[in-house]
Amino acid sequence: MFNLEIGKYLVKTAREVIEVYLQRGIKKVPERVPTKELLQKRGVFVTLKRSRNNELRGCIGFPLPIYPLIQALTNAAIAAATEDPRFHAVTWKEMKEIIIEVSVLTPPQPIDKKQVFRQIKIGRDGLIIKKGPFSGLLLPQVPVEENWSTKEFLSYTCLKAGLNSEAWLDPETEIYKFQAQIFSETQPGGEVVEKVLGEH
Repeated sequence: MFNLEIGKYLVKTAREVIEVYLQRGIKKVPERVPTKELLQKRGVFVTLKRSRNNELRGCIGFPLPIYPLIQALTNAAIAAATEDPRFHAVTWKEMKEIIIEVSVLTPPQPIDKKQVFRQIKIGRDGLIIKKGPFSGLLLPQVPVEENWSTKEFLSYTCLKAGLNSEAWLDPETEIYKFQAQIFSETQPGGEVVEKVLGEH
């Protein structure tokens, strides 16, 4: 678990990295970090939302701990702004209207499908669903924001993977859960807070 000061550092670094890249086309990775924990390998996602209506504007990340966190954060931030296939690239002017959210992930854990509803808690867990070459991930905050049931969460994660909504029932489908520590701006470039999701 990171304290709020580190959370602020992560979010502000994500904003700085995006803004430098959009202005100058340079990927600026911080040379020094405030704690060695940021050099440990962690999964991370960067989410961009429009401040006026909370609409998604980009979300890219790394589910698995394969890169040092600060490197993964840098790459995810730039990709969320410029490479999310659902949106055109964010412009420099847009950044003053965009809220940045950083989710630091725990390593995914496989779910026993015989006890799937016992093992998933809305507001605590994110999901990864895999079948063959298909894979989809939804962060823990998504089912809370959308007010989904556990079954709906499973179905929408399947759809995110490009599978049919009931693919989670298939014996060949793998289901994983993970948790996230979420830090977010309250307004574009403003105060950073840790988001606590309501479990249910």
